[in-house]
Amino acid sequence: MKLHCDFFLFAYVIELLLFHSFNIFLLILVYFKNMNIKFAGFNINAELKSLSGSQSGLIFFLHGFTGSSEDWDQIIPNINPRFAFAAIDLIGHGKSDSPQEFAYYMADPISDQILNAVDAFTKEKIILIGYSMGGRAALNFTLKYPERVKGLILESVSPGIKSGRERKERIKKDTELAEFISTHSMQDFVDYWMNIDLFATQLRFSKSKREEIKKKKLKNNRTGLINSLKGFGAGVMLPLYDQLQNINCKTLLITGGLDIKFTEINSGISKIFPSAKHVIIDTAGHNTHLEEPAKFTRTVNEFLEQF
Repeated sequence: MKLHCDFFLFAYVIELLLFHSFNIFLLILVYFKNMNIKFAGFNINAELKSLSGSQSGLIFFLHGFTGSSEDWDQIIPNINPRFAFAAIDLIGHGKSDSPQEFAYYMADPISDQILNAVDAFTKEKIILIGYSMGGRAALNFTLKYPERVKGLILESVSPGIKSGRERKERIKKDTELAEFISTHSMQDFVDYWMNIDLFATQLRFSKSKREEIKKKKLKNNRTGLINSLKGFGAGVMLPLYDQLQNINCKTLLITGGLDIKFTEINSGISKIFPSAKHVIIDTAGHNTHLEEPAKFTRTVNEFLEQF
């Protein structure tokens, strides 16, 4: 952890400590940019992105497959400044370690890793934002630790695959993808991944923007991506449809109108949650926060007015 401190920052922290009741431990962490969270002998990277405001609590961000905590850097400055913001590199991604044992990449251990990271910042309830794979991680975390979540924002999420046959087919595809990663260069894999049908709407991006996205994805670890598919692929994860009714916190579901599959999924599950709203961003595909950041942040900020 790197220490960042100057007189004015120190004075700001003191002012917050005097006039705000939000978790004191979180306020002290304004000094630290990155934290290595220990879990079973390896490190999970978590970052305090901003403490511009903390009186309304902490918003915690979870990225998708091949992503990292950096994916939220262009979004966070435009989120309601009443909140503090933190993000994690899920196991096998970004600056987090990529252990060889894929059992650490399964839903239950990932929930525990997220809990360790959240606890490092605050003991209070948080608002959790998860995109795609990160949305599945957010769902699992909320079901395991409901007492830690006061709000849930899920972007392009699936609660898993109901059909046993379809689950087997997805596991087969993920196994083939893992084999592709292991036998090809990361450059070849990222080129392939960025051009699958799910991300076809991103072909409208400029060449320079696609290169920037590609550069970030290339920072990931081959072992981490392979084990993420083996341990937490959509086919491996047990479907959660029957448990969604147990999520009582306020929930926002966001999908892109150009992503027909996930919009249909979320339209259906919005009726299962006790307190959920589904918003469709018409001009976006699967990754709404990347494709339509202004519309995404406006949707999130409207939801956050409840807190």
